[in-house]
Amino acid sequence: MTGFNPDTEIPSLQGKVILVTGGTAGIGRTTVLNLAKHQPAHIYFTGRSAESAASLVAEVRALDAAAALQITFVQMDLASLAACKQAASALASSLTRLDVVICNAGIMAVTPGVSVDGYEIHMATNHLGHAMLLRHLLPVLEATAALPETDVRIVVLSSTAWRQHPGAIAYPRLGGGYNGFVGRWQAYAQSKFANLLYAAELARRHPAILTVSLQPGVVKTSLISGLGFWDRAMIATSTALLCIPNLTPEEGCHNSLWAAVAGKRAEMVNGTFYMPVGQLASDLVAKDKLASDPAQAARLWEWTEEALDKI
Repeated sequence: MTGFNPDTEIPSLQGKVILVTGGTAGIGRTTVLNLAKHQPAHIYFTGRSAESAASLVAEVRALDAAAALQITFVQMDLASLAACKQAASALASSLTRLDVVICNAGIMAVTPGVSVDGYEIHMATNHLGHAMLLRHLLPVLEATAALPETDVRIVVLSSTAWRQHPGAIAYPRLGGGYNGFVGRWQAYAQSKFANLLYAAELARRHPAILTVSLQPGVVKTSLISGLGFWDRAMIATSTALLCIPNLTPEEGCHNSLWAAVAGKRAEMVNGTFYMPVGQLASDLVAKDKLASDPAQAARLWEWTEEALDKI
């Protein structure tokens, strides 16, 4: 992983309005804190816990560089499309510009189940909730992109786990059916595959906006510490065998920060996948015929639109 110093490599963010989902914990929290040091006009962040949000706001307020920053918590449950729609609609109506959206929130290998809307819980939270949010925010993102000297970006946190997808998106099983140890990880991998495909399709449909997906790395957050013993043992063993470093939350946000605000747009490829930090991984995607198939991305878009239209 190449070195990246957010203190020196992130430029001034003056005037920019930024949204980070899942900002109250883990790499979402460190993402917000690092962005706040570079004088954006306004940071919005989502989460479920008002208490955790208040703690983050207090930490941001303590930063000398963030004295003039506006920071707003948007309470949102990504597992509920109705809740996402309500929060996203209210947020969109309050915005006059939006420069960056970082789709950071997510769950990993949790107990099998379905969302309140009847979708497999990983797909509901990691993909559909963000899709509902972006549906409402795309008009203001497009309007901002049309302004002079703007650089509008959407960053979608995926994972190299997408390579373990169960053979494209298994649409007949998106109402559930992923049980046991293997099933939980298949469901997670499928949702990360959806993140990859959706980012590619967003880039195709909205070329004025730079949209990329990325791997943050293996990060020591509650996503891992909250797993059971055998899940944690599998991660520890696989990372050791493959010589994959375990990152702190501070390190784990670096690829997101690079993609969102530090990477030079002229040197980035719209719609593709990046490894930490800022390493183009289009060759990795190209090796998977399904991941590199535009028809797969288009099919996911159609299915997603149908799901969102029901709410």
